[in-house]
Amino acid sequence: MLDPRELRPEALRDHAQRLGANDLAARRLLSAVLGQGIHDPAVWGRSFQVPRRLSDAIGTLPRLIQDRVVTSTHDGFEKIRFLTHDGLALETVLIPLHRPGAVSLCLSSQVGCAMGCVFCATAKMEKRRNLASWEILDQWVQARDRARSQGRRVTGVVFMGMGEPFLNYDRVITAAELLRCPHGGQVSAKAITISTVGLVPEIDRFTAEGHKFRLSISLGAATDEKRARLVPIAARTPVAELMAAARRHAQSRRDRVMLSYVCISGENVGQDDAKALGALIGDTPVRLDLIDVTDPTGRFLPPPRPRWRRFATA
Repeated sequence: MLDPRELRPEALRDHAQRLGANDLAARRLLSAVLGQGIHDPAVWGRSFQVPRRLSDAIGTLPRLIQDRVVTSTHDGFEKIRFLTHDGLALETVLIPLHRPGAVSLCLSSQVGCAMGCVFCATAKMEKRRNLASWEILDQWVQARDRARSQGRRVTGVVFMGMGEPFLNYDRVITAAELLRCPHGGQVSAKAITISTVGLVPEIDRFTAEGHKFRLSISLGAATDEKRARLVPIAARTPVAELMAAARRHAQSRRDRVMLSYVCISGENVGQDDAKALGALIGDTPVRLDLIDVTDPTGRFLPPPRPRWRRFATA
């Protein structure tokens, strides 16, 4: 069966035309499925004038099962646990923003992760599989609908949940294209951020393809030795090569690249770390996002505020 959530907008239009439907029908279908979260073909025809021949080719769309929601009393984050059709678990997070009523959604791209970052809870899980585009998008639809029911509005999307997005490159880009489609998710491309632990070939591909989504590179540390200890996959790529890819992207986009740096007490927030980070960045146009580590095992802790401030202002 055809699933419109697995096709980029132009491909969906092509499929619709082959079925004898026009571009307007494809746009109405996306508006129903992503804009309104309606998955019943009978409603597509009755309320959105989607032709029967198109809805018959699709049928009722599969959904993720919402298992439970946990709300943090500390920061108001809401974590939704979903189950897939094959019984695997994944998570989506609603992140409150400073603007009243605004939230950002943190989406997963894989079940588990193979990157092995020592400070990440997901890294302790075995990577099971990539998520399909529809599974990525259904996280967004269900979390968006939850936010709407609370009188809140989703203003941004970050691919920073479970998994390495660039190891599921095509499906993540398909989902992002549908999210930014004016007839689909209606999220501005600049409000969609795709994070990577630093896979240089995929960063270069992303740059060459000219996507308007924002790129975030998870650095971890500014030296090869320390980064390889915290982010084992990084041992394959010198940090200088990673920053060269970041510069190429910044030059191509004529915009800053986001570098996310997880701050870990006793690991990467000393004065030497600050100097190494400054030297590494040099004149590369970046936005540095300092993030406190969150480790449920308690092995890694965020730095005390005075130490964090000294590092941030060094």
